[in-house]
Amino acid sequence: MKILDLYIIKKFLGTFFFVVLLLVAIVSVIDYTEKNDDFMEHQLKLGEVLSYYIDFIPYVASLITPITVFIAVVFVTSKLAGNTEIIAILSSGVSFRRLMIPYMIGALFIAAVSFWLNGWVIPNANKSRIAFEIKYVKSPFYYDERNIHMKISPEAYAYMESYNNNAEVGYRFTLEKIQGNQMLEKLTARRIEWDSTSAKWKLKNWTLHSFKGMEESIDSGNEMDTTLNIHPKDFGSTYGMYETLTLPELDQHIEVLRERGANDIPLYLVEKYIRYMSPFTAIILTFIGVIMSARKARGGSGFQIALGFGIAFLFIIFFIFARSIAETSTVNPIIAVWVPNIIFSCVGLVLYKFIPR
Repeated sequence: MKILDLYIIKKFLGTFFFVVLLLVAIVSVIDYTEKNDDFMEHQLKLGEVLSYYIDFIPYVASLITPITVFIAVVFVTSKLAGNTEIIAILSSGVSFRRLMIPYMIGALFIAAVSFWLNGWVIPNANKSRIAFEIKYVKSPFYYDERNIHMKISPEAYAYMESYNNNAEVGYRFTLEKIQGNQMLEKLTARRIEWDSTSAKWKLKNWTLHSFKGMEESIDSGNEMDTTLNIHPKDFGSTYGMYETLTLPELDQHIEVLRERGANDIPLYLVEKYIRYMSPFTAIILTFIGVIMSARKARGGSGFQIALGFGIAFLFIIFFIFARSIAETSTVNPIIAVWVPNIIFSCVGLVLYKFIPR
């Protein structure tokens, strides 16, 4: 690696981290202003608030990373072009393709760190951040779904007419064990209550129908303890839950949802694919940023920087639109999530071919 490469990488990464810190500070101040009333209402101590923002800052930094990469590239490159440094570099025999190598090295470093943070570090920080918001910021959660069906094992299906998440009580519970097309057992209960001491469910006024061929036996009782592959947290608030799962936890949760036949699987699939897509976004936007800002402009670099902001926000619009489609339509989530990267990759190749450098 030559001195020139180190010079560009240093400027690129230095500007990137400066822009991230600046935007994070602005977002944090705005967020504090919006939530200050909630903090005062619950009489939170300074340490509790600071602890929340320690978890909040990495989350925001992750969200704005693709934009800040692009802004940093445009700012650094336009400054180099404005100072005639790029002209001097190209005149010395360095090709434009070779000039892009230090930018790509910087982008790859940011992409690798971003993938590691988004996959493991930030989800763990989000666990406490989301819990804080549910407790102090969001309105109390009430589970209001009715006629709940779920598959809790390969051969067991559970049903509840309703569930009270505050009392941790379900009503008109049914558990069916089916093998092939034959029902083996059907357990019904008027109520099902969670016992936090034993970490088991208590069935109230239960009846068990057992089938063996054409024979049926019936047993009943007032109360029975049982262990089920269901937990009260399954009926709790799902606000931001996908943000609290590491990549391995996300895969496990998706498999559980598939077994239960849940309807919100696309939400978690989209989150998974976005974590793999985001690192490539940083590389693509770096490529476009260098191409667009490498020319020296007569009016200075102001227009190029403004154009950089415009393209960055255009990418955000594409990203939000693609995510909404992936979560709410029948389009394959992995295709919808990758659409912004595909479009901007094509834009970058067109710019590389036709824009004079």
